[in-house]
Amino acid sequence: MAADYPEARRGDHVDAYFGERVPDPYRWMEEIDSPETAAWVAAERAYTAAQFSAMPERDAVRPRLRQLWNFPRFGLPLKRGARMFFTRNDGLQNQAVLCVVDAPGAQPRVLIDPNALSGEGTVAVVGVSPSDDGALLGYGLAVAGSDWVDLHVRDARTGADSPDIVRWVKFSRIAWTHDGAGFFYCRYPEVKKGEKLFGLLAGRQLCYHRLGTEQSADRMVYDLPAHPDWFFGAEVSDDGRYLVVSVSQTGRVQNAIYYTDLEDAMAPKIDGPVLPLLDRFDAEYSYLGSTGPVLHLMTTLGAPRGRIVSVDTRSPAPSSWKTPVPQGPDSIEETVFAGGRFVVSTLHDVQSRLALYGADGAPLGEIALPGIGSVTGLSGRSSDPEVFYRFSSFLTPAVIMSRRLDSGAESVFQRPESRFDPSRFETREIFYTSRDGTRIPMFITARRGLKLDGRSPAWLYGYGGFNISITPDFAVPPAAWVEMGGIYAQASLRGGGEYGEDWHLAGTKERKQNVFDDFIAAADFLVAQGYTSRDRLLIEGRSNGGLLVGAVLNQRPDLCAVALPGVGVMDMLRFHDFTGGIHWTADYGSSADPAGFRYLRAYSPLQTVREGVRYPAVLITTGDHDDRVFPAHSFKYAAEMQYAVGSVPGAGPVLIRIESNAGHGGSSGTSPVSKVIDEWADKIGFAAHFMPKGSLELPRAP
Repeated sequence: MAADYPEARRGDHVDAYFGERVPDPYRWMEEIDSPETAAWVAAERAYTAAQFSAMPERDAVRPRLRQLWNFPRFGLPLKRGARMFFTRNDGLQNQAVLCVVDAPGAQPRVLIDPNALSGEGTVAVVGVSPSDDGALLGYGLAVAGSDWVDLHVRDARTGADSPDIVRWVKFSRIAWTHDGAGFFYCRYPEVKKGEKLFGLLAGRQLCYHRLGTEQSADRMVYDLPAHPDWFFGAEVSDDGRYLVVSVSQTGRVQNAIYYTDLEDAMAPKIDGPVLPLLDRFDAEYSYLGSTGPVLHLMTTLGAPRGRIVSVDTRSPAPSSWKTPVPQGPDSIEETVFAGGRFVVSTLHDVQSRLALYGADGAPLGEIALPGIGSVTGLSGRSSDPEVFYRFSSFLTPAVIMSRRLDSGAESVFQRPESRFDPSRFETREIFYTSRDGTRIPMFITARRGLKLDGRSPAWLYGYGGFNISITPDFAVPPAAWVEMGGIYAQASLRGGGEYGEDWHLAGTKERKQNVFDDFIAAADFLVAQGYTSRDRLLIEGRSNGGLLVGAVLNQRPDLCAVALPGVGVMDMLRFHDFTGGIHWTADYGSSADPAGFRYLRAYSPLQTVREGVRYPAVLITTGDHDDRVFPAHSFKYAAEMQYAVGSVPGAGPVLIRIESNAGHGGSSGTSPVSKVIDEWADKIGFAAHFMPKGSLELPRAP
């Protein structure tokens, strides 16, 4: 019997790519705010709501999700002058508040509470940056999950905002000059009404805003009119002497480093030339800190797992570099230059290690970490011997530690207590073999004494892209899942950064199929080893991971019982035409290139949906105004999937959950907690509904 999905008009639009004609029947959905698209969205929302009403599992898991979410969470502290700034969420606050401690030993006080700015909690504070003396706080406000932000400045003592408002900012940090008179930032040109959210980003500019002046008077410091689609960002060195600019080309992972000598930190020369330091685009470079005219950088040049080099601005040729931290057997994940020392976080088979080195490279020992987990943040300054780091595991919420690098004294800055009891569970790391023989790591978290009889529901998560390492970390939804008797499996796929740049590149462009093969092999391993069975397997991923789930679904519709592709990049032939998609071509390639078209067409979720196939239960999620991954990706994919399965007995269902007044969801970090809980209740409830009855122990009513 055919499923009665909402009607979606199949248009006759066809694109020509290098002699091949590719239909795009739902091209009209790219007009996100058109009456036809709005009517389809409304119909899908009503249809999904009706289907959800027959899934009591959603209401069963929601109260436990709220309980588990209700614990205090903290952000890494930033020290400036005598003050220390950090974020705190008491548990169920929709947005974290920004707190300040005015002096050592003083009690924290709330400096910004974004929850007072919106009744629904849809305004978030992002991009917090204190001035060098801690007197002022630059911050951004993001509305409804948007990546567009407006910058503001607040007096850290009085809590009063200055009149300064800087607009049209996206993916930019605030970089203060040390005189506190103003800051550098990156912006895009003001665009026409209606194009702000989804138009292709181009024409980025690095500007300087002087406090007390209008944005129209801001000085443009750097732009690339010959390359309007290139990307760059800037930061001021800890001593206030240099402005360091990182420039990325479209379609390449390598970048370049430029700089401006501000000369006097307290009377900076804003109009100095932007000079090339490393401009060959021959590797990845990231700025760590400086010692006088010497800039310390992490690079992959000749070191795919990373090394730290010191480059003298007066003699920047590679032959003059010093290498205080050479490449080691493990990949460098994150580094901070604090108190004249390098604090280096590496990954050993996706588990963090933390080591110290002097500025000259002298090994100063390791910092012991408490078991299987990951360092997910470092904070420190070159002039301050105190460093903060965040450590988390699958079973314990993140603890923030403080360490004095001069004395070695260590203390707990914040250790949150949650209602999740980790003693009943364990995490193990296993390795399996992908299709081409590559050894892939995977973490499996479940109850102690798990029987490998194939009867446990398993949730397999993957990402595999953009050099992002997917490491052990605590999250409430997986915690709730394992409480119910499920298994949570997290595979570290190629395309990520877990083993360095070679691992990353092995999952990019024409090699992207490796990522899908790694994920499929993970699912097959879980079934073959008796962890789960096909009718108990859930696959899930978000953003680039949503693409992963969509591609794998089309290649192996028999793989699982339930699939949750979230905010995915589903139209690989057109992703580069919207928002910041042009910058993803470094990982994906582009359909504007003949070779790129061929391999993208081969796996693009939208173009590889097969009519008449018995797909599993699928819940697609997106925000109606996601300005990172254009929501038309999910709209078109959902319509095509529903068309394909509508007359197939036992297929699906295929539902789409479209969040209103929302952007990129949990991946953006700005969604209200209440909305996040509701979304996960729907996702987990949906998954539980399509598992064999009784395979999960649903929470009892409180």
